[in-house]
This record gives sequence, structure tokens and C-alpha cells, in this order.
Amino acid sequence: MKKIVLTAVLGMFAVMAIPFSASADVTSLRGDLELDADSKAYEKRKQVTQKGGFERSFKLQPPMIPHKVDKDKITLKTNTCMRCHSAANYKKEKAPMTGESHFLDRDGNKLKKVSARRYFCNQCHAPQQSADPLVENQFVGAK
Repeated sequence: MKKIVLTAVLGMFAVMAIPFSASADVTSLRGDLELDADSKAYEKRKQVTQKGGFERSFKLQPPMIPHKVDKDKITLKTNTCMRCHSAANYKKEKAPMTGESHFLDRDGNKLKKVSARRYFCNQCHAPQQSADPLVENQFVGAK
């Protein structure tokens, strides 16, 4: 019985000591700022635009946004992306039409409007910026 209690007590101390020993080598993403201090403002980067769009890195990659989006607005009631990319306007605006998959509900039924699951475009489609990578990356897309 004493061995079980002793093992349990030593185990509890070991588990409690792990965060203290591991935290010595970890640095915060906030840098040396205190938790209650305001974070540093990030350096604003210029959006990269490219006529004709960007090459995709893999087959089913969502297209990256090749134009400025700083004035676009996506809320529950408004989606300014659809001004150019809707079925009614894409030819006139010379923009790609929203993909057919965006008009399917979760059961695969075709809808007349963009599915609520696909309404917030910037969840998958991202504008590009002239910025150095945050981490080293050796990724090469399949062609």
C-alpha cells in the first residue's frame, strides 16, 4: 500500500513539474511584452495583384485572390465578392464565376444562391501580400 501511495505522490509531483521545466525554453509570440500590455502594431503590407490570377500549388487548392480586397465587405447581409463573381455579373465584370460546388448544400442538393457553408469567401480564398515567410518552407506543388 505504501508503494502505491508513494508512486502516486511522486507521479503528481512529476506531472506538476513538467510545465515549469518546459517553459524555460519557450518564448512567447508576443515577445517580451507583458500580458496586459498592448501588442505591437504589425507592419502593413501591400497586397500583391496579378492579372490572370496566381498559379495553384495543388489540384484542389482554392484560387488565391489576385486583386485588392481591402474595401470588400462580407457580413451576414452583404457579400461584395458576389458583385463580380455571381452568375449574373461574372461575364460583364470579366471575373471567374463562383464554382458550382459553392451552390451545393451539405446533402449535395443544388441551390439557387451560394450555400451558407461557402458564403464567407475569405475562409478559403486569400489575398496575397509581399511578405517574407514566417517559417522556412520547402513545399513544392505538384504539377
